Amino acid sequence: MDFFTTFCCVKGSDRKKQGKKELTWRVFSLKELQLATNNFNYDNKLGEGGFGSVYWGQLWDGSQIAVKRLKSWSNKAEMEFSVEVEILARVRHKNLLTLRGYCAEGQERLIVYDYMINLSLLSHLHGPHSAECHLDWNRRMNIAVGAAEGIAYLHNYATPHIIHRDIKASNVLLDGDFQAQVADFGFAKFIPEGATHVTTRVKGTLGYLAPEYAMLGKASESCDVYSFGILLLELASGKKPLEKLSLRIKRSITDWALPLAREGKFNELVDLRLTGKYVEEELKRVVLVGLVCSHNQPEKRPTMLEVIELLKGDREKFAALEMHETFKSSPVLEENSDTTSDEKEPKQEIENVEVLTTGH
Repeated sequence: MDFFTTFCCVKGSDRKKQGKKELTWRVFSLKELQLATNNFNYDNKLGEGGFGSVYWGQLWDGSQIAVKRLKSWSNKAEMEFSVEVEILARVRHKNLLTLRGYCAEGQERLIVYDYMINLSLLSHLHGPHSAECHLDWNRRMNIAVGAAEGIAYLHNYATPHIIHRDIKASNVLLDGDFQAQVADFGFAKFIPEGATHVTTRVKGTLGYLAPEYAMLGKASESCDVYSFGILLLELASGKKPLEKLSLRIKRSITDWALPLAREGKFNELVDLRLTGKYVEEELKRVVLVGLVCSHNQPEKRPTMLEVIELLKGDREKFAALEMHETFKSSPVLEENSDTTSDEKEPKQEIENVEVLTTGH
């Protein structure tokens, strides 16, 4: 795919529909980004993934940016670059990372974003900030609702609708007020009008992948719902999506959480770093919504719009959720067990940035 041909369509049509938002991004020169990042200095590096690296930078006007630089040019990298820029240029939502611009000179491909001073959710749950306990319960609830609203925008209000395909903790960035910004659209897919799913090559991160997507390559909005469910459980418990039980066996967060939820032992599900400072009703809501979102059968998962209503406290819908068959007191159903052996894990491409260091 020719990037400039693809992106031209965005500049000529969709951007006009956004009125005053038309000029919110621009084309950067390579020299400008080299100056901003001290020539992509190692000390400026925020993280690294399969696609390349992300660098902190500062423009001449003092504004801080994050620059995603593809490590090598290829047709595949060009495709992911063009998709991400096109999607970011189309969408505008308070819980979606804002595009500042891009650079495409020679074989250099760079995407420029607003810099998120509090880095990623991953960095606070499992990374360099995990011991500092910046995420109190109120912030966690705001992150859950904000991320849900960003994803719901992609599914319901973007034209055409968009599947993210890689919802996970490292792709939820946090601004100065710890508001969620869903990021990294390199794997995203447009959904044609009237289509229920698209069949595609599987990409993403183990632990977050919906079964029908991991096994059959069927990507739909419901796959994002599944990933978001895992994210909710991770946010509430502080646990990783997959836990190693032995050298060859891993247990999913759903397989650990479901029996406890069925027994009403929500106090055993909460992140110990909260030291008991949380709202019990909200914790229960987050856990149950996370579990029903990550149901193995896609038709039994809610939509993201329903997820938002549940998280915000719709009592009628939550009462119905509590009666869901998933939470009936019984042994863990085989169909909902996600304990897995390394030998049976599908090969996935993990190509997204994991933020590892603090910013400037």
